[in-house]
Amino acid sequence: MKSELKTIYDNKIFPELFKEFNYNNIHQVPKLIKIIINRGVGEAAQNVKSIDTSIKELTDITGQKPIVTKTKKSIAGFKIRENIPIGLKVTLRKEKMYDFLNKLINLSLPRIRDFRGISTKQFDGRGNYNLGLKEQMIFPEISYEKIDKIKGMNITIVTTAKTDEESLALLKKFGMPFKQ
Repeated sequence: MKSELKTIYDNKIFPELFKEFNYNNIHQVPKLIKIIINRGVGEAAQNVKSIDTSIKELTDITGQKPIVTKTKKSIAGFKIRENIPIGLKVTLRKEKMYDFLNKLINLSLPRIRDFRGISTKQFDGRGNYNLGLKEQMIFPEISYEKIDKIKGMNITIVTTAKTDEESLALLKKFGMPFKQ
């Protein structure tokens, strides 16, 4: 079954972007490639149970089990040894990507306290957008009673856009609530 945002992209956003930027080829029109969700779990070096709760939370939020990233070398100053779990990463593509973006735009971002929109300054210069969240409670799947510690995450939206202006136009047409 096709996602609602994918249908909107195919029928409405794609033709609008094609006309707006006067592309010569349909393959030049920007589209979403993937969404990557990262979470650092630095306290897992001392408390192994914290990584299990983070895995459960990210699985509930994204519908996909995260990959556990491990340290490559020891750093005595941070009390980290080699091969210790230090972070989690989930890469969403296709239908799951569109479902997550729909949930992020319509349910989660409006639940942020004193929300006035997200910044337009987090583009990386190549058409990708980075969004940092301070707490996981904005997602409806997370129960307030089950949270042991408030943890943030980084969400990267990767597009085929060549410039930040093209990517901004794409995300605005998807309904991303940017600051005015």
